[in-house]
Amino acid sequence: MKYSYKLSDAIHILAYVSIVPAGNLSSATIAESIESNASVVRRLMANLKEAGLLASTVGAAKPHLAKPATEITLLDVFKAVETNHDILHVDPRTNMDCPVGANIQQTLNEAYAHVQNAAEAEMQAITVQSIIDGIQVRRQEA
Repeated sequence: MKYSYKLSDAIHILAYVSIVPAGNLSSATIAESIESNASVVRRLMANLKEAGLLASTVGAAKPHLAKPATEITLLDVFKAVETNHDILHVDPRTNMDCPVGANIQQTLNEAYAHVQNAAEAEMQAITVQSIIDGIQVRRQEA
């Protein structure tokens, strides 16, 4: 199973831009922090900009948050960067001649919808500012 790190990397970008506003904010520098490549960072930054979470000036490596970090939630970031907003996925290949296979998809879809709603509610309650605060606390403890 392949995992997507888009949410984690996008939050990393927003935190980096907020914590190091006077530093080098080029996609290459941010990519070094994420241990990714600059093209991935540029794509994520474009998604964040399109969603109204990040602002930038053409020709200058000076991105900044488009609104206060207290107003940006993990759900906002998730929806900005993930193309498939479903957290869990039901296997579409089941045997419809089997009593389990014929009924598991709809049953799991209902259960997964409940999990999705709960996860989105939790993500809506966590702000990028709380992530930044956690980073700052850990930096001071180190």
